[in-house]
Amino acid sequence: MRIATWNVNSVRQRLEHLLGYLKEQQPDVLCLQEIKCQDEAFPRAEIESAGYNAAVHGQKTFNGVAILSKRPVEVTLGLPGDDQDTQSRYIEAIVPTEAGGVVRVASIYLPNGNPINTDKYAYKLAWMERLTNYTRELLKLEEPLVLAGDYNVIPEPRDARDPAAWTNDALFLPETRARFRTLLHLGLTDALRATTDAGDLYTFWDYQAGAWQRNFGIRIDHLLLSPQAADRLQSVTIDKYMRAAEKPSDHVPIRIDIKT
Repeated sequence: MRIATWNVNSVRQRLEHLLGYLKEQQPDVLCLQEIKCQDEAFPRAEIESAGYNAAVHGQKTFNGVAILSKRPVEVTLGLPGDDQDTQSRYIEAIVPTEAGGVVRVASIYLPNGNPINTDKYAYKLAWMERLTNYTRELLKLEEPLVLAGDYNVIPEPRDARDPAAWTNDALFLPETRARFRTLLHLGLTDALRATTDAGDLYTFWDYQAGAWQRNFGIRIDHLLLSPQAADRLQSVTIDKYMRAAEKPSDHVPIRIDIKT
């Protein structure tokens, strides 16, 4: 099974790129973040014509997540733990496999948290705590689980071309990285780091200051795997070529292949 994640940065603006990616890479499941539209504005007809079911948790102008699947899925919307949270940042699906099992997949758009001396950073940390608490419960199910998405976390210095540039950023603050490690220490595996220790592996390049041309990237899009999913991991690929497209997203897809 091929599972990919991509912060598309407006699904309607990037629809041609999205349809091309589905055709080229044929993911069984594609998790999208920052779709930037409400459910009724999602290009469902075009996605279905490409052979995919679309589960959408949209929001006007900002945020929004979706899961595209070749197979029908059971869907849960929203991250538990705060009934007052109205931001669309989490969607979860139970995906059936050809062998008769299931893989549970979540599309996550974790808060950015900047500026750091505001409520936005407090919201980021609280959201990470909720994610950790909920993941602890999901792991008790002892099933293949893939938590995929834009985490807005640079885990280590090697995950940034210029770590010093991010010292005072919410993506790289010690507290942010500590919360991410706490999540991993529940028993999750960072799919990319399970396959390579190499540097210069990034998933985001800012639109400003020639970041793409200078390869000043960061790795903030991750697929975290339960032990049952990690045992089945075959490969991890960052589709860097997508950043060179005309009018691209500032993120690129990253995908895994797992045995089912």
